[in-house]
Amino acid sequence: MTTACLAVIPARGGSKRVPGKNIRPLLGTPAIAYTIRAALESGCFARVVVSTDSEAIAEVARAHGAEVPFLRAATLADDHTPVSAVTVDALERLDPCGETFAAVAQLMPNCPLRTAADVRESWAQFVRTGAPAQLSVTRFGWQNPWWAMERDAAFVLRPVFEAQVTQRSQDLPELFCPTGVIWWATSETLRRERTFHVAGRTGWEIPWQRAVDIDTEDDWRMAEVLLHLARAEGASHVA
Repeated sequence: MTTACLAVIPARGGSKRVPGKNIRPLLGTPAIAYTIRAALESGCFARVVVSTDSEAIAEVARAHGAEVPFLRAATLADDHTPVSAVTVDALERLDPCGETFAAVAQLMPNCPLRTAADVRESWAQFVRTGAPAQLSVTRFGWQNPWWAMERDAAFVLRPVFEAQVTQRSQDLPELFCPTGVIWWATSETLRRERTFHVAGRTGWEIPWQRAVDIDTEDDWRMAEVLLHLARAEGASHVA
């Protein structure tokens, strides 16, 4: 039975909030290159594949060592298609008979701060737990989600969690936020369920400093600051 792993990096060309973010230079390096490098240097994958609808993204991805064996269909490149559908599409194109890859990792290119060591450690936990799927998660910090409020047009606040809003943070359960850094699933699970959100999924924790999802210009600026700090500390994956 195969034990090979496939890395899929979904990279749509039509980002609206941060136009061109996948190949926009981030401290001089195309943003997607950080994800490709972490995947390649991890040693976890038989193939590292970028799924994109954009020739420009494909060209950059190939230049940094990833495979782009096809351009995805336009129906998988709109604003509403779940990312998991893109990953399942890549898996079924590359392994139609289910004989090549035992597991698949989905690595989002808008999470450039993960390291090769993060990929290896997440894989080790996935293997150890035997879970059908595993999401990368990070702890909520000082913005405690248990104290979340809704505010109406008259600025009146309504607690989302009425019972918890007056409790001390140290008395409340720790909550985790999913981040697109590294999601794993067995190939069998993905083919059957078409999603990583399945019963029995586990969470692999990554520090918030490497968990950033770039979805806005503010996120981009924060990623730049964190990458500067990583360079100063000599992180091996930072160009």
